[in-house]
Amino acid sequence: MIALLVVACEVAFWVLLAAGLALRYVARNPRLGAAVLLCEPLLEVVLLVVTAVDLKNGAEPDWKHGLAAVYIGFTVGLGHHTIKKVDAWVAHRWFGGPPPVKPPKYGTARAIHEWRTAARWILAAVVALALLQAAVWYVGPDGAISTLRSWQQKMGLVIGINLLIAGGYTVWPKQAPKEEVPDREPADRF
Repeated sequence: MIALLVVACEVAFWVLLAAGLALRYVARNPRLGAAVLLCEPLLEVVLLVVTAVDLKNGAEPDWKHGLAAVYIGFTVGLGHHTIKKVDAWVAHRWFGGPPPVKPPKYGTARAIHEWRTAARWILAAVVALALLQAAVWYVGPDGAISTLRSWQQKMGLVIGINLLIAGGYTVWPKQAPKEEVPDREPADRF
């Protein structure tokens, strides 16, 4: 049941996003569109409550409970950014808005961009880690918590990978290609 609820929350996220953007742009009612988008966190609250109740009722913690915690964490860390990106794309694609801002390609600006991206992913992983740890404490030491610990290790890996990527762009910044400068002036043909 938990896995189906995670899928339902993901589908509902995109339905609410589409409805909010339709109200904002098609119906020209940005306030109502924003109100619909603000309903999105309720999905995570429902998922959290259902997962806690399932564990309270004696369910063995398994991969589905871990997935629920990870889904909530990633929605917290990446949901707002996703909504902003899709909003900018829809505004540009169908409603004459400016093109979405592309990330910088080179140098310090690219490194800063990578650190911001890493911060979102790390926030997502940290929230998931906290929820997973709360589930471990909730179940207690006598419960089967190995799958929850396994999800925690995966979140540690997510943090490590993002630190490596952002750190790599900091230590070895990507340089803009140098324009080809001719060695000599081209000779006149005539």
